[in-house]
Amino acid sequence: MLALVWCGSQFYAWRHHRPCGPSGRRPMIRFFRVVATVCLGMGLIMFLGSPQAEAQRQPSFGDPLPGLSATEFEEFLLGRDDFLEVENAEEGLGPAYNNTSCAGCHNVPAIGGIAPMTTTRAGILDSDGSYRDIDPKRGSLFQIFSIPTHNCQSVIPADANVISRRAPIPLFGAGLVEAIPDETIQSLADPYDLDRDGISGRAPMVVDLVTGNARVGRFGWKSQLATLLEFGADAYRNEMGITNDLFPAELTFRLMPEQLQRCDLIPDPEDVLEPETGRRGIDNFESFMKFLAPPPRGEITEAVSVGRVLFDSIGCAKCHVPSLTTSASSNPLFDYQRVPLFSDLLLHDIGTGDGIRQAGAEPEEIRTPALWGLRHRRPLLHDGSAANTTEAIMRHGQEAEIARQGFEQLSSERRSSLLVFLDSL
Repeated sequence: MLALVWCGSQFYAWRHHRPCGPSGRRPMIRFFRVVATVCLGMGLIMFLGSPQAEAQRQPSFGDPLPGLSATEFEEFLLGRDDFLEVENAEEGLGPAYNNTSCAGCHNVPAIGGIAPMTTTRAGILDSDGSYRDIDPKRGSLFQIFSIPTHNCQSVIPADANVISRRAPIPLFGAGLVEAIPDETIQSLADPYDLDRDGISGRAPMVVDLVTGNARVGRFGWKSQLATLLEFGADAYRNEMGITNDLFPAELTFRLMPEQLQRCDLIPDPEDVLEPETGRRGIDNFESFMKFLAPPPRGEITEAVSVGRVLFDSIGCAKCHVPSLTTSASSNPLFDYQRVPLFSDLLLHDIGTGDGIRQAGAEPEEIRTPALWGLRHRRPLLHDGSAANTTEAIMRHGQEAEIARQGFEQLSSERRSSLLVFLDSL
């Protein structure tokens, strides 16, 4: 009851506030959004503690992890709010960008999922077969949009002879993935194929930009990032052009200093602490992703059970490892949790690589995508080039050649059972 009284008083205060001039408008709107978020969180927490909620404990796509504290739930909602926020040039968007909000690339089947779009990567393959970035300082990403100011766009140069696409990766259960120990992922690696099974997965080491320590990469199609804070900060700068403490420089290509000054009017870093919350946008993104529940499992029928056995028997589970386990964590919520993601989180060459070298990944390597939530993901593969599950499987080769052949050799009935199983994930 006291919570409702407090919420009502804050709404009354906001409703009767009259900011002087445009400079007061956005902070007050942000303040009201924060208050509304907190009040919504209070209401949902009270509901989740009620008897009628007990029967609805299974999280849906986009729901928070069960068991969050009141503070964590508030952070989740604040993060979701920022995830949905549409940015503009006055807030640092651009000069070049791929979308105006995080949710613009992550919204199917719920906020945090995928979207029917791809981003563009480009590089150069020299005559000796070696790959290099067009500009080592900016990497391989070329954004598709730019702010209205003339000549601020990101243009792929004529000498680029490697051009590829990348689809968004769903974020459901990302906090659990982050909590999987480096040692667990490394234990699955066999880069020299010592067991002679034709599979040589690698665990790339990347630098944690906060601690400076080497960590096993696990986020992104190239496992190029180790933490969710970095993942959000990287996307904020690369996909929206909003610089931050982890990535403080604009990602520009061949813009002269005077052009950059004309195209980018907001001082870097553009993501600063919000006075109302004491948090940066990248902190809120991290909380939202960390506390997102994993995808709910579909109905397990007899055909699904048969398909699950076939999944193992033809070799799919060697890379799409059914589950990994977290260890002791700084947050008990993530302690010793089974994570049924169906991935080893390793880099492999299965013949579908994008031709781009990034972080510790070679041009032919792609991180094993997690299959949980697969039933709501179409198209498939890193570039969205496979229309359905069968097509994606048939595109597997190299390290996955034996598994693909096993799928081809299944009877029509058994192949159907395997596909039904995959569509239950």
